[in-house]
Amino acid sequence: MLAAVGSLLRFRPGRILHCAPGTPGDAVRWPFAALRSRGLPRYSSDGAPCGSGPQGPAGKVHRVPAEHKPSQFDKKILLWTGRFKAMEEIPPRVPPEMIDAARNRARVKACYIMIGFTIIACFAVIASAKRAVERHESLTSWNLAKKAKWREEAALAAQAKAK
Repeated sequence: MLAAVGSLLRFRPGRILHCAPGTPGDAVRWPFAALRSRGLPRYSSDGAPCGSGPQGPAGKVHRVPAEHKPSQFDKKILLWTGRFKAMEEIPPRVPPEMIDAARNRARVKACYIMIGFTIIACFAVIASAKRAVERHESLTSWNLAKKAKWREEAALAAQAKAK
């Protein structure tokens, strides 16, 4: 959501950054210094704190301000996906990209679990059907018996009505 209008840059609704006419877009930066002055940690794009971990191809760490406070559910997802080993390791603020990546991994894990349960249910139905065949039960025989019962009840109702 970045739109250049004359000497104004619009980042989000209500946030406008004034820049001098003719300044290149790279010269204008979002004021991240305010985040650092509040003591909030900064993280690289892979979720590691600044100054640690591997650097990008140009030898420069891509820094993303940690601006999302994870909820208890987000913390459980971060633990379940293996991003952190303990609840105490999760910082008070994490990058939104880290939460999104953890949610995507959790979604994929949940899909794999559902696929596994579906396969197990298929084998259970197959085993149940084999036992039903041994007892000489089938849907056709159940349906015919049910219809015969209905016919008998209808005949009894007709006799009772005729009396």
